[in-house]
Amino acid sequence: MNLNGKRVLISGGSRGIGESLCKRFTESGAKVAFIYKSNDDAARSVSSLTGALRIKADISEPSQVADAISTAYEYLGGFDVLINNAGISQIKLFTDVTDEEFSQIINTNLGGAFYLSREIAKYMIREQYGRIINVGSMWGKCGASCEVVYSASKAALRGMTMALAKELGPSGITVNCIEPGLIKTEMNASLDEATLRDICDSTPLMRMGEPDDIASLALFLASDSASFITGQCIGVDGGFAI
Repeated sequence: MNLNGKRVLISGGSRGIGESLCKRFTESGAKVAFIYKSNDDAARSVSSLTGALRIKADISEPSQVADAISTAYEYLGGFDVLINNAGISQIKLFTDVTDEEFSQIINTNLGGAFYLSREIAKYMIREQYGRIINVGSMWGKCGASCEVVYSASKAALRGMTMALAKELGPSGITVNCIEPGLIKTEMNASLDEATLRDICDSTPLMRMGEPDDIASLALFLASDSASFITGQCIGVDGGFAI
């Protein structure tokens, strides 16, 4: 997929799916900047490997989002593609979730995508072109026990995707959501073997996915080949959420 010259901003770009996104988009010819929260070593590694600009920011804080976008704009000169990939999860009984934990998950997974999209859309509307790609989760579609807040945040991202697609469509901007299943990432590394096996056994393809599976779809959705696709929530989950 050739994305030569496209200007791309990716949140959560230092590890897992985000790292794969940075690699694939730079390989396609795009100019990439990525936001990360705290892992300086991982961010430096991705930046060194891909040439992408690394920007440290907490996307749950609107003021930091504004600063990050300003830095990205200076480097990119504009925005053709925004990928809202950053997210955090927690496995915990619903009744044990604290107010602080609830706010942290919602403000990162939903708030971060909202803040970034709100600011980037202003540039895209001026140019009458853009691609916004949200990275949700299959749990946003079917829910996960002991991940109630995470599931709720990703379900809300589905709604935001469809609503934004309607609002921004007249400005030539598409908005879609990729919903990964069980992917081999650091986020899922904490799951025990029995849990991983149970999820794989419930997946028609009987295995975990790779970060590159998500990046491949993102590349397509960012391309001109997907110019008439918007408001869609597309599962990359091996069939789990059928």
